[in-house]
Amino acid sequence: MPDDLPRDGEFVQSLERGLAVIRAFDADNPELTLSEVARATGLTRAAARRFLHTLVSLGYMRTDGRRFALRPKILELGYAYLSSQSLPEVAAPHLEQLVEKVHESSSVSVLDGDEVVYVARVPTKRIMTVAISVGTRFPAFATSMGRVLLAGQSDDWLDGYLLSAELRPLTPRTVADPARLRTELLRIRRDGWAVVDQELEEGLRSVAAPIRDAEGRVVAAVNVSSHASRRSLEDIRRELLPPLLETARRIGDDLRAAGTTGGARPAM
Repeated sequence: MPDDLPRDGEFVQSLERGLAVIRAFDADNPELTLSEVARATGLTRAAARRFLHTLVSLGYMRTDGRRFALRPKILELGYAYLSSQSLPEVAAPHLEQLVEKVHESSSVSVLDGDEVVYVARVPTKRIMTVAISVGTRFPAFATSMGRVLLAGQSDDWLDGYLLSAELRPLTPRTVADPARLRTELLRIRRDGWAVVDQELEEGLRSVAAPIRDAEGRVVAAVNVSSHASRRSLEDIRRELLPPLLETARRIGDDLRAAGTTGGARPAM
């Protein structure tokens, strides 16, 4: 057990010990005997027995008489935290892990009309002339996250968007023709990810994936961006896309566990 915790008059040592018993169980140790729990926690066998049987009585643990294991009810202890988290709070640790792995900036955005709004971001080196922060907006059609979000909308919504949106070229590479954009969005809907190659700004490449709610609806998008001089499109697909897709899945899983819907449905 940790020996560097404050020991003042309000410190409840029995709670500390009970939590230590719970933490003794993990992926490497899904089942433990009484002796193993006592050894892992530094408790006496008598104390470990009392904590284990209390947890069994409360439904947080099961036993066959010799070995103990956690039960699904233990998830209730983490649900209170998850249920209080918003999309940015849920996404932040996942973005940090992704950035640490790929060494490129990552962001999460939601759709607001015909624009994407950044709601979470973990940067590395600045690769755009425009500084990006939470609250930054860009035209959805010219960004990888925007295209993922557009592709996730209904056909009727998309028809209205393509009729009304101002598809203004931002670089010579920008897809600004409604028919071409529709074709690209249908491909993204089929494949589940989008790559944009220097369409928002020269030199900027980005790949994005959808974040889905419990009903499978696209409620947000997460991306990784890189300078074109550092990574080719093939590099992006091979090196960045797999961890990005996994990050999107994990954020979605946490949102569903928290009962958080992500962003509001877009208004036109």
